[in-house]
Amino acid sequence: MTSAPASGHNLPPDPLLDAAAGIETTADFTRFRQRDDVFTRAFWDDTVRSKQSDAFFASYRMDANPRKGEGFQQKDFALRNAAWLVSDIISNRSAGDGVREGFQAPIRADTPVAPVQVAIDDPARMATEVKRIARFFGADLCGVTGFDERWIYQTQVDTRDFSESPVEMPPGMTSVIVLGHQMDQPLVQTYPSALAGAATGREYSHEAAIVMQVAAYIRNLGYNAVASMNDTGLVIPFAVKAGLGEYARNQLVITPEFGPRLRFSKIFTDLPLSHDTPKPLGVKAVCDICTRCADACPVKALPFGAPSAETQNRSAIKGVVKWTSDAEKCFGYWAKLASDCAICLRVCPFNRDFSKRRNRLWLKLALSPLRRLALWLDDQSGRAARLKPRDWWAG
Repeated sequence: MTSAPASGHNLPPDPLLDAAAGIETTADFTRFRQRDDVFTRAFWDDTVRSKQSDAFFASYRMDANPRKGEGFQQKDFALRNAAWLVSDIISNRSAGDGVREGFQAPIRADTPVAPVQVAIDDPARMATEVKRIARFFGADLCGVTGFDERWIYQTQVDTRDFSESPVEMPPGMTSVIVLGHQMDQPLVQTYPSALAGAATGREYSHEAAIVMQVAAYIRNLGYNAVASMNDTGLVIPFAVKAGLGEYARNQLVITPEFGPRLRFSKIFTDLPLSHDTPKPLGVKAVCDICTRCADACPVKALPFGAPSAETQNRSAIKGVVKWTSDAEKCFGYWAKLASDCAICLRVCPFNRDFSKRRNRLWLKLALSPLRRLALWLDDQSGRAARLKPRDWWAG
């Protein structure tokens, strides 16, 4: 298969589409280098790497003694690590080549592109079919947007020595299929704990299987499809442009179905598909007056104030006006815990079960001019309180 660096069907950014998605770039915009991702830096950058960070990664293999305390017992780490298993199998299978699939490189195709293409006369109907297939394989949300090279990494890394090379994919990519994967709400309520990390790990394992299966379906139709998780490009701009939700102060995408309680994956393809459009509902107006995530952050890694292009360190993309966290502070706390934190997810007022009528009514109120009342009601509800891990285990 012929490959070329970040090769897509590149059209100039649409100002109206960017405005609807809340995307604003400045003159010094620079595509992000994956080597600067704080998790990748923890392997090569001595300003980030520490004994605690080494122990953090080792704990996913049970090579380090687990922390003590409720939610950090051996059984909590055992469940978290078991939840990551399928993702780990995929990400480690090409380690000898310096390729960590789904994290520092796209997932390698297990099926060839069929030599005969199925004719696609109606891209809108095809997009509907792809969404149905995504749901069939287990995705909770699915949207489609156009390929936008701005959000593709400048470079990817060889995990043997962390040297850089261009991001390569088949030429002619026109669309990005974005998939959302719901995290378990009761587990999320136990953050911060190793137990809660099982909610993250389970969805990484789910999304690894789902993106591979949806991509295989597309390749069997005779079109290219590149399955991707954290690799290749930034998923949040694609998710917002695909109409799945809105960007929030806590660096997450707020969706009307699941709030911020999702993992996202993506598939790059040349399959003819119609594209969804951003659907701003009013989340930014809530975040403008709500600082619950920033208030709750133990290391004050989340921003107060309005969105800006200011960055704290090299682990943030340059030239984008948005709320940006201090990734070094955030990861440092993760390393101290020996697990992920996500208190900001738990306390977010949008972290609700929207299958329940009362929460749908709250959402309607929050997205109205009465948003301050909605936030007051959220404070009174006790919804954000941490669930004790022992109560989760008690079931």
